[in-house]
Amino acid sequence: MGDVAMTVPVLKALRVQYPDVKITVVSHQFFKPLFNTIPNLNFFGVDLANRHKGFWGIFKLFADLRKLKVNAIADLHNVLRSKIIRTLFKLTGKQVVYTDKGRDDKKELTKLEVKEIKPVKNMFHRHADTFAALGYPINLELSKFPDKLKLSDNVVALARGTKNNCWLGIAPYAQYDSKIYPDDLMAQVIAQLAENTSLTIFLFGSKAEKEKLENLQQGKSNVVLVPGAVSFEEEITLISNLDVLLAMDSGNAHIAAMLGVKVVTLWGATHPYAGFMPFMQPMEYAIVSNRNEYPFLPTSVYGNKVVPGYENAMRTIKPETVIAKIVKILEPEKRPTSSYTSS
Repeated sequence: MGDVAMTVPVLKALRVQYPDVKITVVSHQFFKPLFNTIPNLNFFGVDLANRHKGFWGIFKLFADLRKLKVNAIADLHNVLRSKIIRTLFKLTGKQVVYTDKGRDDKKELTKLEVKEIKPVKNMFHRHADTFAALGYPINLELSKFPDKLKLSDNVVALARGTKNNCWLGIAPYAQYDSKIYPDDLMAQVIAQLAENTSLTIFLFGSKAEKEKLENLQQGKSNVVLVPGAVSFEEEITLISNLDVLLAMDSGNAHIAAMLGVKVVTLWGATHPYAGFMPFMQPMEYAIVSNRNEYPFLPTSVYGNKVVPGYENAMRTIKPETVIAKIVKILEPEKRPTSSYTSS
């Protein structure tokens, strides 16, 4: 989901700067709401459960996409399935480009040795390079965020009324354990922030994580559980109206960032220098694990690599550090101006 969300700001910039180009996004149907803020964009939902399932489903997908009569293909995912699709289009004479994910640079960044680290090119500029290769250079510095999205009656009911105070979102989990802040420390963060009764805290996660989120909530009256209460599309509108989101290196961070929400991120085995810093977020919003104590960090690009002895790296991020960062951002007169630089 994070990979898909990271394409949204780039596609929005493409749409704004080239309004006459017809754009069709091909992705899993579930992700369609992510693109609702981009005007005049077509969405083709891939049916991986039935028609487009498996090897032969790839050829059915290609046949379905040919009916769109596209002139060019931009492969922003660059994985096996998309490689096959783009190759089939290339064989029919279509212009094909793909995003270079910089795997060699990222491998160098995450090698298991004591090292000096520097940022690699972020994914947003890599995607922009892809469209430049098609003849559509994009200036991401001109990007504009959408207005706050309208809340449905379901979301208003979940929030116990329309917004009249600060809304903080917290997404405590990620796909891999090496990217998850320990529950006992996160419980301290939530408990202390919840002492401010003028603050409403929304806990985000999957339905499978609901029980763990309930433990973090522990009956606090101003802490609201989101999973299962509203649809994914409604969840996006709720995120749009947050003042701040606290998240891991995860999809929720990228969804909030694409909507112009301030995002504080916590980093364990991974690192914002690997190119996955949320869009338009200043580096001071990223809180990383202590590299003096764990000098091999970052040890993984995506968090799927387990390094013995590094399981507790995120415990070097103190709850008081996280709380202080959020409190500072929530104070309007002290909110820093967002900056965004490429590397």
